Amino acid sequence: MVVKSPYYATRPVSGRLPATPCLRLVPRLTLLLALLLLSAVLQAAPQIQSWTTSKGSKVLFVPAPGLPMLDLRVVFDAGSARDGDRPGLALITNAMLTEAAGPWSADELAERMEFVGADLSNGALRDMAWVSIRSLTDPSVLEVSLSTLAATLAQPAFIEKDFERMRSSILATLQREQENPADIASKAFYQAIYGDHPYASNTTGTTASVQALSLEQARAFHRAYYVARNAVIAMVGDLSNAQARQIAEQISQDLPAGQAAPALPAPKPLSGPLVRHIEHPSSQTHIYLGQPGMQRGDADYFPLYVGNHVFGGSGLVSILSEEVREKRGLSYSVSSYFLPMRQPGPFRMNAQTRNSQAEEAVRVMLDALREFRQRGPTAEELEASQRNISGGFPLTIASNKKIVEYLAMIGFYDLPLDYLDRLVERVLAVTPEQVREAFMRRLDPERLVLITVGQKAASSEGGSVDGPADKPVDEQAAGQR
Repeated sequence: MVVKSPYYATRPVSGRLPATPCLRLVPRLTLLLALLLLSAVLQAAPQIQSWTTSKGSKVLFVPAPGLPMLDLRVVFDAGSARDGDRPGLALITNAMLTEAAGPWSADELAERMEFVGADLSNGALRDMAWVSIRSLTDPSVLEVSLSTLAATLAQPAFIEKDFERMRSSILATLQREQENPADIASKAFYQAIYGDHPYASNTTGTTASVQALSLEQARAFHRAYYVARNAVIAMVGDLSNAQARQIAEQISQDLPAGQAAPALPAPKPLSGPLVRHIEHPSSQTHIYLGQPGMQRGDADYFPLYVGNHVFGGSGLVSILSEEVREKRGLSYSVSSYFLPMRQPGPFRMNAQTRNSQAEEAVRVMLDALREFRQRGPTAEELEASQRNISGGFPLTIASNKKIVEYLAMIGFYDLPLDYLDRLVERVLAVTPEQVREAFMRRLDPERLVLITVGQKAASSEGGSVDGPADKPVDEQAAGQR
C-alpha cells in the first residue's frame, strides 16, 4: 500500500523582509571589509611544507617557532567504512592501540606521558582513525613522547583482557545510545540514506556485531590498515624542517610499508523520498531530514558551504531558524549542515519539537528548502554570511592544535596545500547565482529521507511515499541500526 505522507504537502513559506535603507550600504562596506580581512588572513595563514617519508607516509608540517610545543597527528584510512561485515571493528582496533604497546601496559603508557606532561589521544570516525600527541619540544621530553607514539602505532600488544574491557566499554556506550532519541535518529538516518554503502553503519557498531568481534580480527585490521602508505603525518611545532623530517621518519619507520586502502564506492542516489517514524517515549520529536550531499574537494563545495550558512548553518539568524523558530515557535533550535567525506557525506536538516507539532515543523523545513533552492540567497543574506565565515576564520587557526587538525584533513583528503591560504578568498568569491545553481543541482526536496523519533500524533500518517509503509521500529531495535 502506498501511503501519501502529509510531510510532503507543499505550502509556501512567507517571503523575507525587504532590505532597509541601511542594508543598501552593505555591499560597499562589505567590499572594503573583505579586502582588509583577506589581506590579514593571507598574512596569518600557515605556510604548509609537505613531503613523503621513505616508507611512503605523506607528511604536512607547519613550523611554529616561539612556543616550545609539538602537536602531531597520524591519520589512517582506517575508519568504520573499512569495517566490512564487522561493524565496530575499526573503533575497537583504534582503542586497543593505547591500551598496551611495546613493553608498556596501558597504565605505564599513561604514566610515561603524564610524567613528561604530554598528551596522547586517539579516535575513529567513518573515514579515518588517528592517534595524536601534544608534547614539549625539550629533547628529553620529546623522546619519551615520540617513542610512546611510535610504539602505539607499530607495536600494540592486543592483550585479551584489554580487548574484553574495551568491548564492555563499547557495549555500555551502545546501551546508552539505544535510550537516546538523537542517537536513534542519527543511526536510522545514515542507514536510510546509505543502504548497503559502508557509511551506513555507525562507528560503534551494534550490540550483536561488537559481541561477535574477536581479538584476532582486530590484529588483522591493524595489519591491513595501520601501514605507512595508508598514513598521513601532520605536525605543527617549534621545529626546523630537518627536525620534522627526522620525526616523521621515526614515526613511520617501524610501520610496515603496506598499501593505501582501496577507494570507497560512491553511494547510490536515492530513488525517491522515504519517511520512517520510530516510536520513543519522549515529549519531543527529533527530526532528521536529508540525503547524500557532497565530498571533500567537491567542485560545489564553496557555493554549498556558504549557501548553507545562509540557509541553516548560521544559528538564530539563518533562514531555517527564522521560519521554524522565530515566526512559528516550532523549535528552540533548528539547523542544517553538509558533512563532506571521502565519498559524498550527508546533507542534513534537524530540529526538535513537541510531538504534536512534528508534522508542521517538517512541512516548514521542506518548504523553506524548496524556496531557497529556487531563489537562492539575496545579496544581503550572502554578504552577511560571507562576513561571518571570513571574520571567524582566524579563530579556527588560532592554535597549533586547530592547525594540526586542518593539516590532517588536508593531507587525508588530498586537498591543495593552499587550501587555508585561499579559503577566505573562495568564500568571498561565491555569488548568489552560484549558490542557487549548486542547491538546484545537488539537493532534491522530492528525494529526501525523513526520520522522526518520538511519540507519533494520533492523526499522523507515516511510511514511504513511494512504497509500503514502514512498520514501527521499537526503541531497542532502533538502537541496533
